[in-house]
Amino acid sequence: MINAATATPHARLSRRARQFVQQLRHGDEVAHLITLLAGLSIIVVTGLLVYQLYLNSALPRHKFGLEFFAGKTWDPVGGDFGALPFIYGTVVSSAVALLIAVPLGVGAAIFLSELAPLRISNVLTFVIELLAAVPSVIYGVLGIFILVPMLRKFAMPFLKSTLGFLPLFKGPIFGVSMLAAGLVLAVMIVPFIISVSREVLMSVPVDQREAALGLGATKWESTWQVVVPFARVGIMASIFLALARALGETMAVTMVIGNDPKISASLFAPAYSIAAVIANEFTEATGDLYLQSLIELGLVLFLITILINGLARLVIIATTQKGAAQG
Repeated sequence: MINAATATPHARLSRRARQFVQQLRHGDEVAHLITLLAGLSIIVVTGLLVYQLYLNSALPRHKFGLEFFAGKTWDPVGGDFGALPFIYGTVVSSAVALLIAVPLGVGAAIFLSELAPLRISNVLTFVIELLAAVPSVIYGVLGIFILVPMLRKFAMPFLKSTLGFLPLFKGPIFGVSMLAAGLVLAVMIVPFIISVSREVLMSVPVDQREAALGLGATKWESTWQVVVPFARVGIMASIFLALARALGETMAVTMVIGNDPKISASLFAPAYSIAAVIANEFTEATGDLYLQSLIELGLVLFLITILINGLARLVIIATTQKGAAQG
């Protein structure tokens, strides 16, 4: 009786061991474990990044508290640091870039996926992918030597003479400005919007197009009223991906924005972004308070990125649910 009783658990264990070994041979458990570790590594890296930024910004947090986010003064000599001018420059330059890039990017994606001949679409898509691979410092150099002189001589005087009654287009003209930074960012993020939106539009089932055409819709009507709404979630995702790129851009913005930590309603005025001030001043920072204030700016940029991506996720979920309810 004792041998039979003890043999049963051993048999169960051996059977489970054989099943586990068999699953290992098929690769299911190994693949599950590897992918699980890969997914968890993202959370670990993100947590470590936030922890290190938070840990190494203790001095400005204790000295300024929440006033650091609302402070307008950046005085390394006097030990007074405020992040608001940099937050303003980062957000406004990215917003200007989106206002320019979204219509161009989505329009170009619609043309390449729906209206252009296949040969032209393939050639232009290859060129767009090349633009996405250009280093940002090249965009900055082109901005300094081509864009800024053109803005200073032609575009800004024209805008000031025609729209100067608006606060956005008032003030002296320097060339390097918030407008220049927004235009450079727009050129940089347009390829991302086009590439992702084009792939999303091309993934729309052909049945959707044929059904619209069969009901008597024109090519443009089927594109605008059927294909684009079907792909709206993917298009929005491409826009927010481009926004994330614009928020974190450093070199190109640093070279054309003017690097002046002031808040101005005019797009002609120089400004400063978070990434630009970190790149410019981190190696020259003297004193723990100055250095940790720059680190806290990095934490602020990280939080802004998380907040915007979170809002983007909520917008996409709400749009998806609304589309499902209408369907």
